[in-house]
Amino acid sequence: MTDEFSVESVYAELLGRAPENKMEPRLAPLFRAMDVLGEPNKAYPIIHVTGTNGKTSTARMIEAGLRAHGLSTGRYTSPHLSKVTERISIDGHPVSDETFVRIWDEIRPYLQIVDSELEAEGEPRLTYFECLTILGFAIFADQPVNVAVIEVGLGGITDATNVGDGQVSVITPISLDHTDLLGDTTEDIAYEKAGIIKPGGYLVSAAQPVDAAQVLLEKAKDVGVPFRFEGVEFGVESRTVAVGGQVVSIQGIAGRYPDLLLPLHGAHQAQNAAVAVAALEAFFGGEKELDPEVLQEAFASVTSPGRLEVVRTAPTIIVDAAHNPDGIKVSAEAIQEAFTFTRLVPVVGVLKEKDAEEILRQLKESLGGLAEEYCFTQSNSPRAVPAAELAELAVELGFGEDNIHIAEKLDDALEWAVERAEANDDLSGGVLVTGSITLVAEARILLGKTEA
Repeated sequence: MTDEFSVESVYAELLGRAPENKMEPRLAPLFRAMDVLGEPNKAYPIIHVTGTNGKTSTARMIEAGLRAHGLSTGRYTSPHLSKVTERISIDGHPVSDETFVRIWDEIRPYLQIVDSELEAEGEPRLTYFECLTILGFAIFADQPVNVAVIEVGLGGITDATNVGDGQVSVITPISLDHTDLLGDTTEDIAYEKAGIIKPGGYLVSAAQPVDAAQVLLEKAKDVGVPFRFEGVEFGVESRTVAVGGQVVSIQGIAGRYPDLLLPLHGAHQAQNAAVAVAALEAFFGGEKELDPEVLQEAFASVTSPGRLEVVRTAPTIIVDAAHNPDGIKVSAEAIQEAFTFTRLVPVVGVLKEKDAEEILRQLKESLGGLAEEYCFTQSNSPRAVPAAELAELAVELGFGEDNIHIAEKLDDALEWAVERAEANDDLSGGVLVTGSITLVAEARILLGKTEA
């Protein structure tokens, strides 16, 4: 049996459990699993990352900074783009198939103990996400890593990852998303996210809506931890567009870091970089100034697959995993700043639990005259809104029927969009695939990007 097949078979076994979007708001089974496994959640310091947008990019920047300082790292993020092992990375690379399968085989009997106890109490057994989270903690302990950067799956308080206590808790920008599960206001959502702030920790937060900032501030004061907010104690001083990214100057909480080359596009990535710098300063001894050369080395190596990622040129095809209105807005601004398209053809697919109407409205408003024609499609996810339904919604929002194309299959959608992008011969048209991570994941694979 090949390793590849083994990873696939473990993944199939995990998928047989309650799915990712059916999160159980509970932590007791996770603590029980940690207990029977010998507390892998306490085997290394943790930098815990939550927020609505920018979590994965920020986690990758923090990880790059830790590695540039010579530390061995674990990074747990979700969802994955092409292969489940991407969620559990060791030293910047997806965990090996062999380790993934070996540790799963080792922990499976212990998870069965927890499952049996849950079933005896009439509770659902461990979910897909809970199992993957336990596996991540176990793999990092087995390595062992010097430090783990752990991204919350959803919310904070009862997220499976919250069995780990962050030495630094990082909160990226909070906006409305998953409102069915987390609440209808940024204040409600902040209560969930604030659940990762623990005694003995340290809070580093991006600039937040006032109501959300207040909640985070109060939680930090309650548990007695230092707190630093972007725009108050640290932030982006300046940024200029550069080839393949931008040059940013960051005022940290301990030092100033001028002219860092960041190979990612957009003001939001500069903001993520500032948050990452503050998190690193906090991690290395409260508030320690970093070596600018080490930081530059870290940033030069940062990638963020599926985030304003150019996957093909002539014409340029960009994939972007924005899947809520705020994400769409910052991505649209970044595209207009970093690229010189005369026309852009968006290929859009959205999942049912998202606010499709607001996503489309934001796209129309943010891209304006740059995008006249839109292609609506759907990913293979059972949660995808049918392409025709999205098109109908677009017409209601005033997109103009003549400017809308429906393609249920993504390969047909891409083919049509490329043709439209090339329709005027000045080679300055582009294609943007956006609206859902599942759509971006499929587009990357179709366009030959198998690594993430």
